[in-house]
Amino acid sequence: MYAVIKSGGKQYRVSEGDVLRVEKLDAEEGAAYDFKEVLFVADGDDVKVGAPMLDGGKVSAEIVRHGRNRKIDVIKFKRRKDYQRKHGHRQHFTEVKITGISA
Repeated sequence: MYAVIKSGGKQYRVSEGDVLRVEKLDAEEGAAYDFKEVLFVADGDDVKVGAPMLDGGKVSAEIVRHGRNRKIDVIKFKRRKDYQRKHGHRQHFTEVKITGISA
C-alpha cells in the first residue's frame, strides 16, 4: 500500500515505515502528525484518486527530528563589471516516519 501526499508545495510517494524529509513542520519531536492533503492511495488493484484531494484520506506520521540541510552557495556574477556576490543558504527540514495510511 502506498500514497501520494502533498507537503510544503512538493509531492511525495510514501509507504508505511518510510522515513522522509519534508519542509519544516510546526510540531515537537516524537509527536504524531497527520498529513491531510492526500492525492492518491493504491492498495494492489484498489486505486483511489482525488480530484485534487482525496476525501477522508489521511497519512499518519511520527516526527523523528528537525534539522538543516547542507549549505547551498548562491553566487551572482556579471562578467567585466566587477560585480560578484556570494550568499549561503541552509534549508530547514523535518524528518518523519510514516506510521499509517488510510483512505
